[in-house]
Amino acid sequence: MAKDTTSEKKSEKKKQSKIGKWFKDLKIEFKKVVWPTKQTVANNTSVVVGVIVLSAVVVGALDEGFLALFRAIYH
Repeated sequence: MAKDTTSEKKSEKKKQSKIGKWFKDLKIEFKKVVWPTKQTVANNTSVVVGVIVLSAVVVGALDEGFLALFRAIYH
């Protein structure tokens, strides 16, 4: 029975060391990250919003066009 307790403690200690190593590695990787500047984020955001608006206009125009086409065919 003593062996089970010892092996459980070793297993638990290995788990803790693996978790500790994971957090240590995570911290090291976060230090390597190059975070964008506010200006870069603002520029990228404006491009994304512009593309979304343009896509919505194109899809809306196609929708209206096909609607008009189907109304002409079926009426």
